[in-house]
Amino acid sequence: MEAWVEALGSMEDEERLASLAYVAGQQVEIDEVELNEALRRALVVRAVGGNPQRELELGEEAVGRLAEELDTAERREALVRALAALRSDVAGRPAAQTLDALIADDALAWRCFAAALLAAELA
Repeated sequence: MEAWVEALGSMEDEERLASLAYVAGQQVEIDEVELNEALRRALVVRAVGGNPQRELELGEEAVGRLAEELDTAERREALVRALAALRSDVAGRPAAQTLDALIADDALAWRCFAAALLAAELA
């Protein structure tokens, strides 16, 4: 955990947002079949939009579609709770402000989580 928290300080903003959301998102329950089907559809949207190996961006359509498809109030709440649980790990570090921004904006947090899920699928 310490190595990851240290690495957060050297990441670009979007990468830091997605990394925090991804780690916290491990506490969000999503049925594996539902997740895999949603990821498959997001990959198709991404491929239609150009080279699927291009750099992933938070604002792209595939990320938005994945976020929308998996979104529920319960999942967002679980994500925000899991993000809040990371506060002590990043306290006093550059990632603390990023974490606070995610906690304050559950829509941003959810979109970042979707981007991270898609990035993991592409890796």
